[in-house]
Amino acid sequence: MSDTPHQRTLLLTGASRGIGHATVKKFAAEGWRVISCSRQAFSAECPWPGGERNHIQVDLADPQQTMEAVRTVKERLDGGRLDALVNNAGISPKGPNGERLSTLDTDLRDWGKVFHVNFFASVVLGRGLKDELAAAKGAIVNVTSIAGARVHPFAGAAYATSKAALAALTREMAHDFGPLGVRVNAIAPGEVETSILSKGTDKIVEKLPMRRLGQPSEVADVIYFLCSGQSGYVTGTEIEVNGGQHV
Repeated sequence: MSDTPHQRTLLLTGASRGIGHATVKKFAAEGWRVISCSRQAFSAECPWPGGERNHIQVDLADPQQTMEAVRTVKERLDGGRLDALVNNAGISPKGPNGERLSTLDTDLRDWGKVFHVNFFASVVLGRGLKDELAAAKGAIVNVTSIAGARVHPFAGAAYATSKAALAALTREMAHDFGPLGVRVNAIAPGEVETSILSKGTDKIVEKLPMRRLGQPSEVADVIYFLCSGQSGYVTGTEIEVNGGQHV
């Protein structure tokens, strides 16, 4: 029997920027193999080992592509084990001038796209890879949002309701995947410093207990904790990562 330790594998959606980018860097630094999924082709700006080789270009708004991605991931897994699945991909359509879209003016087709990416993809990937996750006694982390628990001035209605649904899905999955030895949790970020911050975010930050934006690396640290053995008895929970914005 080989004494070489097993290299753990993470499947991450939405890896190309912000929280996803920071998550890849965190796991790669800890020695994990990261299989990334995003709409874009792999970018040379993503400096992690084996990035291009382990990248899958897929539009999660397309159910057929999402199911095909499951088959591709299975082919790429070494030994049929998946140690962690992080469902981070998310979209939030805006109006013509960048304004928030409400329940009154969000096109039904946009609702469908948002829910396919933000919600249904997590279902498809989770149950499609349940055997591989069970083989590793792995973990699933769903990235929700503070917008899923309260009306947000910038996040649209479709985005907010999809994230609320994802929080409920986390509890359902924790119940269903627990007997397989797979833990399922969620994190709900607040205002995090990324390239897609909305104008006026500074007004929200002024009222936060910690008086600052969160850093993507701080969110990635919590994701890593939930995928590690340090959280071995934690499942079905949603951790707020928002500098006290929820209080």
